[in-house]
Amino acid sequence: MTWVSWRLQRTETLLAAAILALIVALLVPTGLDMASTYHHDGLAACIGRNPPNSCDLTIQEFTTRFEPLANLLAWLTLVPGLIGVLLAAPFVLELENGTTRLAWTQSITRRRWITCKLAVIVGAALLAALVLTLAMTWWHAPFVRVHGRMENSVYDAEGIVPFGYTLFALGLALAVGAVWRRTVPAVIVGFVGYFAARIFFDTWLRQRIVSPLSSTWLASPTGRDPSRGGPDLNHAWVISEGNDKLGHGPGLMHAVYEPASRFWTLQGVETAIFAGVALALILFAAWWTHERTA
Repeated sequence: MTWVSWRLQRTETLLAAAILALIVALLVPTGLDMASTYHHDGLAACIGRNPPNSCDLTIQEFTTRFEPLANLLAWLTLVPGLIGVLLAAPFVLELENGTTRLAWTQSITRRRWITCKLAVIVGAALLAALVLTLAMTWWHAPFVRVHGRMENSVYDAEGIVPFGYTLFALGLALAVGAVWRRTVPAVIVGFVGYFAARIFFDTWLRQRIVSPLSSTWLASPTGRDPSRGGPDLNHAWVISEGNDKLGHGPGLMHAVYEPASRFWTLQGVETAIFAGVALALILFAAWWTHERTA
């Protein structure tokens, strides 16, 4: 049964593998170039405790050169959604064509058919998410050492959230497809729903998952001066920051932020939300297929 499930899933799995291979082929040249620049320009010394005076200019040149590319690659966070709905398509297609009835008359119970099919699909989705995450983490490594990984363009592609994203898109497409039994609409609704959920998280919910910190301190010419009580915003996700002038004095700086130390806390909570909803959707698709499919 597992072999049959793989054969029916093979085309979409190979297509997902081709997408990942293309992404890796695009990442490798620029990733090697960025890593070479990082070492050649001595940026490792700039993130130490006593950076040379020339570090500001070196970091600025590095950022100017590679930040546009990093922002462009941020669109690759849509790939987990694409892979998720793509891998869900064969399951829905069988329901649409009614080929499940033939399988269920060949001494294969509905429960076994559903379990094997979903196990293969979920396994392929997790493997694809792993490959994508490893590739993006490798590419971002020099950039993360300089700027951290709390900004959306990096955060969304590293850690464990890509696994939750992929499973969510997969589960949504499966649930819609199990009820609707139309492959193309299920894939479209699944991807649009994934995109909407990601926008909602990135622009509103993420900064509210864990209450951000806030700090007010006496402003300095640089805006951040530990001697004046300023927080360490190095590699932090700064949600808002402003200057409140007090008469003719230097005024006060105020910032709302998530420190870099909360990366895994935020990742864990967000992944749990996406994966939890995905599990509910997958179980719903399994139940509906078992109970409602004629």
